[in-house]
Amino acid sequence: MKQKRLFLLDAYALIFRGYYALIKNPRINSQGMDTSAILGFTNSLLDVIKREKPDHLAVAFDKGGSHIRSEAFPEYKSNRQETPEAIKIAVPYIHKILKAMHIPIIEKEGFEADDLIGTLSKQAEKAGYQTFMVTPDKDFAQLVSENIFMYKPARMGNGIEIWGIPEVQAKFEVEYPEQVIDYLGMMGDAVDNIPGLPGVGDKTAKKFIKQYGSMENLLANTQDLKGKMKEKVEANKELGLLSKQLATILLDCPVEFHEEDYLLNHPDLAKTNEVFKELEFRRIAESLPTIFKSFPSYGDEQPVIKNDEEVKNTPSSETHQFDLFSAPTTTTEIVSGYKTIENSNQVYQYVSTAFSRKLLLQKLLKQTAVAFHIETIGNNCFEDTIVGISFSYAKGKGYFITIPTEEQVTILNDFKLFFENSSIEKIASNSKYFIKTLHKFNIELKGKLFDTKLAHYLLHPDMRHDINVLAETYLNYRPQTLESLIGKTGKNQLSIPEIDLTKQANYTIEITDIIFQLKQVFKKELDKNNLTKLYTEIELPVLRVLAAMELEGIKLDTKFINSLAEDLTNDIQKLEDTIYKEANIEFNLASPKQLGDVLFEHLKLVEKPKKTKTGQYATGEEILSKLAPKHQIVQDILNWRSLVKLKNTYVDALPKEVNAITGRIHTTYSQAVAATGRLSSNNPNLQNIPIRTERGKQVRKAFVPRNEEYTLVAADYSQIELRIIAALSEDQSMIESFNRGEDIHAATAAKVFNVPLNEVTRTQRGDAKAVNFGIIYGQGAFTLAQQLNKSRAEAKELIDNYYKTFPSLKQYIANQIEFARENGYVETILNRRRYLKNINSQNAIVRSADERNAVNAPIQGSAADIIKIAMIKIQELLEKGNYKTKMLLQVHDELVFDMHCSEKESLTKMIQHEMEQAFKLSVPLTVDLGEGQNWLEAH
Repeated sequence: MKQKRLFLLDAYALIFRGYYALIKNPRINSQGMDTSAILGFTNSLLDVIKREKPDHLAVAFDKGGSHIRSEAFPEYKSNRQETPEAIKIAVPYIHKILKAMHIPIIEKEGFEADDLIGTLSKQAEKAGYQTFMVTPDKDFAQLVSENIFMYKPARMGNGIEIWGIPEVQAKFEVEYPEQVIDYLGMMGDAVDNIPGLPGVGDKTAKKFIKQYGSMENLLANTQDLKGKMKEKVEANKELGLLSKQLATILLDCPVEFHEEDYLLNHPDLAKTNEVFKELEFRRIAESLPTIFKSFPSYGDEQPVIKNDEEVKNTPSSETHQFDLFSAPTTTTEIVSGYKTIENSNQVYQYVSTAFSRKLLLQKLLKQTAVAFHIETIGNNCFEDTIVGISFSYAKGKGYFITIPTEEQVTILNDFKLFFENSSIEKIASNSKYFIKTLHKFNIELKGKLFDTKLAHYLLHPDMRHDINVLAETYLNYRPQTLESLIGKTGKNQLSIPEIDLTKQANYTIEITDIIFQLKQVFKKELDKNNLTKLYTEIELPVLRVLAAMELEGIKLDTKFINSLAEDLTNDIQKLEDTIYKEANIEFNLASPKQLGDVLFEHLKLVEKPKKTKTGQYATGEEILSKLAPKHQIVQDILNWRSLVKLKNTYVDALPKEVNAITGRIHTTYSQAVAATGRLSSNNPNLQNIPIRTERGKQVRKAFVPRNEEYTLVAADYSQIELRIIAALSEDQSMIESFNRGEDIHAATAAKVFNVPLNEVTRTQRGDAKAVNFGIIYGQGAFTLAQQLNKSRAEAKELIDNYYKTFPSLKQYIANQIEFARENGYVETILNRRRYLKNINSQNAIVRSADERNAVNAPIQGSAADIIKIAMIKIQELLEKGNYKTKMLLQVHDELVFDMHCSEKESLTKMIQHEMEQAFKLSVPLTVDLGEGQNWLEAH
């Protein structure tokens, strides 16, 4: 008969672990709730059940801390940070889940989970059980015995660890597990604020254990110690004994192990489904019946004693030479952890002959929707080599075409029939890059498009969108990593063509198979969240527009940029000389430490300067900006930094970005980065070129038309965000000012300062402008005071007067925040959502950030929506009219065109019209147009 097994889970240790494992990629549901902690714990729980099929199981929670330890040492755990709100929210939901699953919850006021688990483990051991303490907490090692084990769940790619006596002996270098208490007492625990013996760390504690065996024996033999260590240990004997007491897990808590209460049985699926539906854990809900199908129903009185555990040998995914006539694959149930290529039953096939390619093409042309992935070497669509292409049009099934370099053109030309077939929907995860890659071979990607990365971005803009994360989250599937196939970065790293063909095929098809499956999930979610129209009518068409813009690129005047580099070098050198004279010492201006020493020790600019965590003086921009008005040297240092950054980031870097094949710069636009819906630009970033300084403006001068037959035209929305907030707030005063075509900042100043419009001073207009834009970004009196160099009282009065002038605006802001509190998100004019997970936080700083986003996101996002509509319409007209003019750049509210001079008269009017009519608001959209022989002139 198999020995019965009890699994005891340390709830909070697993909850915190799950939360922090997803801290960089939190799971946010459609209600804006952070479900990371719940998901992390639930996955750990189900992984234990699937993997181990325990006979008995319970979950232990802390409740009210440890009264005994707090009485003995009031500072116990006093240095712990406040529990994150996502975890506070998680616990009641986890309780609901456990109750619905009929899993006992063990908690007693005044006792920690460690003590409850320790007590139950020893009781179960006496009853003949093997006990597994499921926790990542090393303190539990002290409880390990012949029948009690530590069970550390899998994490970060590492498998589970089970610690028995040998593992504890090796880990802590002890003879028996109980000595772990002495080890912990000696070295202390910063997390629990157990002081330990001063000066004793891991190595010293292990040395003492080997030499003396216990804390008491060490303290009885301090005469053997030497120097400072002797002094410290002798002076802190009581502290050492107290620390051992604090580290000792209690074994006599008021809990009792009754095996019938801990029997793991079938959950109440109606109740679990109800909770998982609210949390949007659809995959977990679907998997639960399978996980528990072998467990007894709730209410069975006798524990089920299982025979030796059967291990299902599910076949690995095999890759075959192409066989179009193979039988369809059947799904095998997965019994542990994530599904992977090893434990799933896919049929992945590679294609390497002309005949099999012909058969595959025939199959593809009969489909209505096909997922594809192009594997390339490199990251430059103009130069990349295509290694192969994979296709999938059924779950668990896919095909990989190998493409030898010498056959690229021939093979791709054959599959042009597929890519240019308008009746077949193409599904991919990096569609824009593939459009550009195929363009090199004169192939267009026609027909409906579905991009899974872009779809997920609309559903969860704050999450990561890479294929591995999406597969694990939505398909409970863990894909292979590229690194596992080609090795880590370095001289021994392989390239894709160098690895085995079977591995190439499995890796590439697996991606395509996942993409095909994700499309089915995301299509439903887009419909459910009212995002399908935004996705199909805005984001997907914009993707194609951006591909065309990126392929076109823009010309750089390298001669001018090189001369600008020389000028900047001279300016930087002159500033350095000036700064050295002002400081009366030469030093490394680029060294924060040396700069801090000069400013705050040598020159003593501040009595009590701020320091960083490492102990050196803080010299960040925020610190220096406050000092600049009082000290010329500080202003010169800021100017020096600005010029150095400009030179390094743009002037020196831009010539290196000129493509060797086209002779032009090709920036890459990202749709799925900014949560507001704005586009971002990189390699190089052309959206952040500074334009407020003279030298910064000169960089734009380096961007020029294609040739003398062209001119650059810039079309820029005028004050679009203010117009949007006027329309959304329905503030009649602001709407009327825009409808009359007034200077909105001057009109605002006239109302706020109660003066005639024609008597508004430049200062008053500047103040009004600061408040106008400050309101959009949630600026308070403190920030406004700093910006305008006014007192906080003056800034507050200015804001108060502003809201009196525009009462509807104040009400709109309040309404937006209230809507966000109730729904967890806000929306743009086209229903683009921004989730605000901290809008109801009790932490005022965290909450206020989301309150600002509640106001700003719909405005900035709506502006992004509008310019995307304009881009789509303009690109359609340029292509239909077969114009020579090309759209080159988008910089937030501005579009830049390489315009053929012969088309200027008709196209400038058309561009202005399409931008101004892109979306109807209660105020007019207006566009300013400029042209010139470089971007600076045009802007």
